[in-house]
Amino acid sequence: VAAFIAAVVTAVALGAAQAPARPDAVPADPDARTFVVGYASDDALARALDTAPARVLRQLPELRAVEVLPRDRENFARRVSSMRGISYVERPKTMRAMVEPALAPASVPGGAFQWQYSATRADQVSLSIARAAGTFGIAVIDSGADVTAPDIGAKRPMTHSAIDKSSNVADTNGHGTFVASLAAGSSSNGEGIAGMGGEARLYVMKASTEGLFTDFDTAAGITYAVERGARIVNLSLGGFGVSNTLSRAIRYAAAKDVLLVAAAGNEFLRGNPVTYPAALLQPVGSNGQGGLGLSVAASTIGGARAAFSNTGSYVSLAAPGEDVFAAVSKDSAPARYPRVALPGSRSGFYGYSSGTSFAAPQVAGAAALVWAANSSLSAKQV
Repeated sequence: VAAFIAAVVTAVALGAAQAPARPDAVPADPDARTFVVGYASDDALARALDTAPARVLRQLPELRAVEVLPRDRENFARRVSSMRGISYVERPKTMRAMVEPALAPASVPGGAFQWQYSATRADQVSLSIARAAGTFGIAVIDSGADVTAPDIGAKRPMTHSAIDKSSNVADTNGHGTFVASLAAGSSSNGEGIAGMGGEARLYVMKASTEGLFTDFDTAAGITYAVERGARIVNLSLGGFGVSNTLSRAIRYAAAKDVLLVAAAGNEFLRGNPVTYPAALLQPVGSNGQGGLGLSVAASTIGGARAAFSNTGSYVSLAAPGEDVFAAVSKDSAPARYPRVALPGSRSGFYGYSSGTSFAAPQVAGAAALVWAANSSLSAKQV
């Protein structure tokens, strides 16, 4: 297993002094009216909402967390936070898709459009292992996905929107389609690209529309996927604050023996701040050891750290993240995800993009192959 992991992704020692994030790098609050409340029991929550009336908008019973719209917004947190049985009261936190728009998409050397597939030795994985990966499901918590894209449609993915609880996961942003195709796009349909995860099943969990994710929507996507059998969860998103609700969701998934993979961030040139949930998976100071999952940095075609990629003691490993090739959503703006003509392709859209967002799903896909090689492994062992 160790030799196989080394052949699929390149582990690197990454270290740099941490600096504060720029204030303008913090995403805006999506809804200043709501609060997220963590509670110990239904009775405790009922007492709190009786004391400080609020309308429950959404509930995550597995995590004992609710999103509420209080009648008295100014005093709600003060009145409720100290009550017995209330774990926390906090504003919803936001995260952004871990993409690097400043890096212009462009063809790269490597002998093939999807250069990263051979660079990671994914082309040397046996057909039997690629097929055996079909036993395992990868959940992509993102902006949805274009289910008509050939490599995604071939997987007949489970689809769920954490935003409105529907099966509509249309991806107008484009980020989720790019990520999903890298993690688990079909490698046997003779069209487009080959996802890293062989025939791993794909769960498309929509938690955002325009690249901004709240911690509550992300947690809802995680719990939904875990309850429906996903063994790997990919989080190509991040922000600069710790969320209790997202922390609960990550611990919940880990307790179910689910492997979590998160992008480490693209802010190296903007102070190299610590990003979450990556640093929830690998705590600062851990040097990639232990933790609840894998925090993934981005590398170049030459195997060096991509200039934009964050570094630090919370980074586990790196995977190709600069000018990688993947599927593009038909519903996304060409200015955001430019299309590249793919010789031999009969349908779908494809292109290049950069970011730790696109390194993480390759690690998620590789994890499915490792599990396929040895199904007795625990998530921690994988």
